[in-house]
Amino acid sequence: MQSSSPAGSTPTAATQVAGLPIGDEALAAEVTAGLDRVEDLLRREVHSDYRFVENTSLHLIEAGGKRFRPLLTLLAAQTAGGTSDDVVIAATSVELVHLATLYHDDVMDEAVMRRGAQSANARWDNTVAILTGDYLFAHASRLVSQLGPEAVRIIADTFAELVTGQMRETRGPRGDDPIEHYMAVVAEKTGSLIATAGRFGAMFAGAEDGHVEALGRFGEIIGTAFQVSDDIIDIASPSGDSGKTPGTDLREGVATLPVLYALADDDAAARRLRELGVGEKEITDDAVVAEALDILRASDGLARTRAALDAQAEAARAELAGVPAGPAREALSALLDYTVARVG
Repeated sequence: MQSSSPAGSTPTAATQVAGLPIGDEALAAEVTAGLDRVEDLLRREVHSDYRFVENTSLHLIEAGGKRFRPLLTLLAAQTAGGTSDDVVIAATSVELVHLATLYHDDVMDEAVMRRGAQSANARWDNTVAILTGDYLFAHASRLVSQLGPEAVRIIADTFAELVTGQMRETRGPRGDDPIEHYMAVVAEKTGSLIATAGRFGAMFAGAEDGHVEALGRFGEIIGTAFQVSDDIIDIASPSGDSGKTPGTDLREGVATLPVLYALADDDAAARRLRELGVGEKEITDDAVVAEALDILRASDGLARTRAALDAQAEAARAELAGVPAGPAREALSALLDYTVARVG
């Protein structure tokens, strides 16, 4: 059930819940309690008589993370009937899927660090990391099976989207429009699971079908918007301001949305970016990265990416407009505002 502060109570400072400021005390307390239940179920769910597989599964759970997807699930639930046992199971299953993808991503990316800790593939090896991800997928599926056949169908469709997005990214545009290809990858790899988080929260809190669909679409949009904002931060933020070194994606040869927009222009800036190999190969020379950043910061590509982010924010607000008013909807709106405001 949606929470609200007692009538006539004195407003208090917002409480930080998983990094999100929530002004309503009762809502903050309920969501915090829900996240604690998710955390407990995560640990109980990966228990194994074989201690090694339990240790590898706990590796990223204990490394922390914002628990963004469970947070969205719980907030979506608070727009309707509140945090039930099924909502906690749904939130936990979504987080397990997310964690599983991180183990697999680190293998594909040959990553050595994840969430400030040594990645599983670096600490053990690729095989252990892959099998741990598979183990988490299995337990997520087991949890979802407790929620009924419709939930199983939804999570299966989500698995398919996650894999399709990874395959699409791995294969590359192959003649398709690069920008459309990129946005499809982001929607599938990031947006699809966050959409399921929003959908599950509303669904298992007894929300009306229209509200379930709206919160699912809100989740997909905000997931995509978060990635686009990351793309902007990687280029536009001064060193140290965002906690991320500017040009990280450039160094790794990743063609993000600002890069793709800039390369689409037939001008001197686009030609110079191509000469530098931006978005096509890894760049190890600091001077080349600095030059590319200067070009991109002055380019139309960055402005067009900001406009795309603003359009996504408006679309997300339109979805929220159909959700019952109250503290939970306000918190979801604040989550959207944070996503947009973080680019400065």
